[in-house]
Amino acid sequence: MTSTFVRSPSKINPSQGKREAYLKAALNFFDAASAQAEAGDLQAAGSLILKALDQERRAGGVGPQVLQLIKPRT
Repeated sequence: MTSTFVRSPSKINPSQGKREAYLKAALNFFDAASAQAEAGDLQAAGSLILKALDQERRAGGVGPQVLQLIKPRT
């Protein structure tokens, strides 16, 4: 009798999924900013670039924070 192993579908790390979502949103904002700039609306393009940069910043903050892992000696 042989035993069969069934692999469970690979799970995406929740923080990895969040990071990818933020980066995808940033890319969408950058694309929209490019379109607005080509159309001549520089104010809207600038606003979209700021939103994209915020999404990139959020992507960088996802996951465990090193400072929270280090316990101070007292």
